[in-house]
This record gives sequence, C-alpha cells and structure tokens, in this order.
Amino acid sequence: MALPSTIYRVTIQLSNVDRSVYETLTTTVARHPSETAERMVTRLLAYALLHEPDLVFTKGVSAGDEPDLWVKGADGRVLLWVEVGLPEPERLLKAGRHAERVVLAACGNALSPWERTQLPKLAAAGNLTVLSFEKPFIARLASLAERVVSWELTLSDGVIYLTVAGETLETVLHVRIGTY
Repeated sequence: MALPSTIYRVTIQLSNVDRSVYETLTTTVARHPSETAERMVTRLLAYALLHEPDLVFTKGVSAGDEPDLWVKGADGRVLLWVEVGLPEPERLLKAGRHAERVVLAACGNALSPWERTQLPKLAAAGNLTVLSFEKPFIARLASLAERVVSWELTLSDGVIYLTVAGETLETVLHVRIGTY
C-alpha cells in the first residue's frame, strides 16, 4: 500500500520589496512521501517569491507532465511554469516552447555539479530564469518545517530574510540565468 502525502498548512507574511508585493499568503501543501523536506521548503519559497494571484501548486511529483507550480491564462495557455529541483535541461527547454515564462528554483544535493554541467545548455533560453539558494539556508529551513508553517519572509535588494519559529534566517537569492 502506498504511503499518503503529508499535509502542511502554510501562512506566509510576504514583503517582497524587490517586486512591490505585500501579501498574506495562505495555502495547503501536500508533501509526497518521496519528496525531501528541502525540496518542499524550496517549493514554498518559489511560491512566495514568484507570487501572483493565479499561481497554484499542481500535482507535482505525482504528475510528470506538470510543473510544481503554474499560472494558466483564461484560454488554458501556461503563462508561468515553475520547476523545483534539478531537472534535465531538455525538460526546461520544452517547457519554454509552451509557456511564456519558465522559472527553475534549483535545489538538491547535486546542485553545484548540475550548475556546472547544465547551466551552459540553458543559457540561450530567452524566457528562462534559474534561481538558487544557499544550501545551509535550505537545510536549516527544512529542519524547522512543522505541519503548520508560519513564515515572515522579506526580500529586499536580493537578500531573503525569513523568520520561522522565532529564528531569523538570511540568504542571498542567486539568479543564475535570466532575470528575477
């Protein structure tokens, strides 16, 4: 019998000074049994940092033909395709042919070698942005993940300040390709 997903209830007080977005985000996130805590918190960071009114979580890892998050237009076209992890470059390039904008929130144990070998293959994609975060930041954030997530997230001048469980974490938002 398959293990069920773990449900997280999320509230994020967002102050994205760089994009002039100030919102209280509330959502529910399902963490698939095969998903690491690091990947889940990276999905939440992508959700907050890329927030716009129609951004939604998809079926994610259980639906191979969908991204982790997306925005669809009224006509069904994909306006924003958001991947999390270290996908094959071909997947991102294909998404770029079908979506107006593609964003990768890169994360995983093999991030450094992936960046060295795969980023050059993606450099020419005009509608692709690749973001990454410092590994110790993601690891600490994952260690603080509870079933009820409450974050205060501020992004200012490319620096993320995130308060969770009474602790304030800080990291740089790395833009590896494209613009944020």
